Amino acid sequence: MKMQKCRKINLYLTILCSVNFLFASPQKTLNLMPVPQEIHLLEGRFRLDETFTLKVTGPAGRRLYKAATRALRRLAGRTGLFLPQDFITAATQPENPQLIITVTRPGKIELFEDESYALAVSDTLISLSAPTDIGALRGLETLLQLLSVDKEGYYFPNCIINDRPRFPWRGLLIDVSRHFMSVEVIKRNLDGMAAVKMNVLHWHLADDQGFRVECHTWPKLHELGSDGFYYTQCQIKEILDYAAERGIRVVPEFDVPAHATSWLVAYPELASAPGPYTIERGWGIKDPTMNPANEFTYEFLDKFFAEMAALFPDDYMHIGGDENNGKHWDANPEIQQFMRNNNIPDNHMLQAHFNKRILKILTKYNKKMIGWDEIFQPGLPTDFVIHSWRGRQSLNESAQKGYMGILSNGYYIDLIQPAEYHYLNDPIPADTPLSPDEQKRILGGEATSWSELVTHETVDSRIWPRTAAIAERLWSSGSVNDVRDMYRRLEYTSFRLEELGLLHIKNYDMMLRRLTNNHDISPLKTFVNVVEPVKIYTRHRQGKTYTSYSPYTRVVDAARPESMTARHFADLVDAYLNDPKNPDAAELILQLSIWQKNHQQLLEIINVSPIIQEIETMSADLQELAELGLDAARALAKNRPLKKRQLAAEQLFERAKQPRGQVELMVVAPIRKLVEAASKQ
Repeated sequence: MKMQKCRKINLYLTILCSVNFLFASPQKTLNLMPVPQEIHLLEGRFRLDETFTLKVTGPAGRRLYKAATRALRRLAGRTGLFLPQDFITAATQPENPQLIITVTRPGKIELFEDESYALAVSDTLISLSAPTDIGALRGLETLLQLLSVDKEGYYFPNCIINDRPRFPWRGLLIDVSRHFMSVEVIKRNLDGMAAVKMNVLHWHLADDQGFRVECHTWPKLHELGSDGFYYTQCQIKEILDYAAERGIRVVPEFDVPAHATSWLVAYPELASAPGPYTIERGWGIKDPTMNPANEFTYEFLDKFFAEMAALFPDDYMHIGGDENNGKHWDANPEIQQFMRNNNIPDNHMLQAHFNKRILKILTKYNKKMIGWDEIFQPGLPTDFVIHSWRGRQSLNESAQKGYMGILSNGYYIDLIQPAEYHYLNDPIPADTPLSPDEQKRILGGEATSWSELVTHETVDSRIWPRTAAIAERLWSSGSVNDVRDMYRRLEYTSFRLEELGLLHIKNYDMMLRRLTNNHDISPLKTFVNVVEPVKIYTRHRQGKTYTSYSPYTRVVDAARPESMTARHFADLVDAYLNDPKNPDAAELILQLSIWQKNHQQLLEIINVSPIIQEIETMSADLQELAELGLDAARALAKNRPLKKRQLAAEQLFERAKQPRGQVELMVVAPIRKLVEAASKQ
């Protein structure tokens, strides 16, 4: 033990005495995501070879041993090295370990647990220390991200890292009600979350379209309200254990009193309007709502939450509480009489009455309540958490009144907005009106993956890699906001997430093969690489009525939420306008030439695959845009004005901007920029 302490002291002395720091901004050279709070790169490298072993010291438990084993397997998988250790346990005591993990105590899977760690890498030794094993898990992910390669082999750069999260609540909501997601889908996304240091799975388990949990107290909920797609309690416990092993809390959401159709299919006596009810197949805000004037509603929910409180160990339970249109309340004479008898002036205050009753129930079972921002009202206990989806104003107002909150507005990843948009959306921006004490009540945020337009085939591509940018916003300092460097690291992070079984990259080609009926996907891929699904919820308003049983296999579903090809092309255009002879000019010309020729090749596929006929005219527009772009590039290179009819070009730009098949062509703006520059010279 004394020898071990001496080795660690010598390591830190060596590092601290080094004066040759290599980079002022190491995040610009490494592929870390999230960026640590403090990082210093030093001279030298730790070379990884087949003698590499690790040792865990301190009161570690099963969670850390399993995490260390997984880290070894991932290192071996990346490098092909035959590392000597199999499963790390308390009995694992190599003589000269190159990685020493030291923890002070086992962590608790709860809000505000310490997740900090310190990582030091020298030529001969790596030290990872943390107050809790959960902090050690976060440090292991950083170490794995540090793995680098050169012609001599694999290495870790020498460095000192001291890291901790900026916010304690860094979550991902996965909606399994609209479209059910299997245990395997949830597990692989938990792995993705752990890789980018997220720590809360918000599990949206019940909505109009399905009730997804086995309930022993009220068994008709899962028997009649799920179409047979639900998690058994054994599966729930399996996922809870899986999450806990990765230092991730699981917060279940059971949305009440609205979004309740699936509840009412099973137990119509809970409803505010006469049944019978059937499981909702469409999307949007629906009328069915629980009856807040019926005492049976609270008796039912008391027994229900008693069972769920025993099943889900987290301190918090999400009750939803959003989007109650009140139509069934307005139409029910008994509810209206109840409001008069109790001096309840409107539906908002009626829901406040309902919420207070639910709060008493949850409190009885030692649970704290979290809900969407509609349910905020004075008099709630200050450990209540406001979940803001409508805007930062409600988050700030609740903090100013003494309440904790988390932000999801700006993190709705189902709105198909770019990573940059989410990345620059800070729960506490630089111009915040909140005082330092009020800022402490902002716990963090959650990315929200609502699943109306998502299936098990596309869920990974809708979550990743953009959610990694949100994870960084919630972990790293607010001063880490270089968008260009974020995209550089995001590309690498996306690639690394594949080793965890995520299908956001792999399923792309699979979906294209299906669209082409197993013909050559190259022309279709060239086209789909530069389109994106329409934004916000406009997909519901473009000629198609979507339901839970609609096909989610079209071009719009295969297309990624953000076209990195289009983004890169826009950068090429900016560089070309600055200097037509820049080193990347040939790449711009090549890309335009590919698009110019692609339409004729794609037509051959369209002729044998009717499912993609809906994008034929957009493909033709891409060809015309490419031709116009090539003419503009040549004119700029020769310093001559572009001789094109302005009206015809303008008509092309306007036509090409119009969505078809619910996708948008994302290279219209940069090509237009190129043409306008050429026309003005």
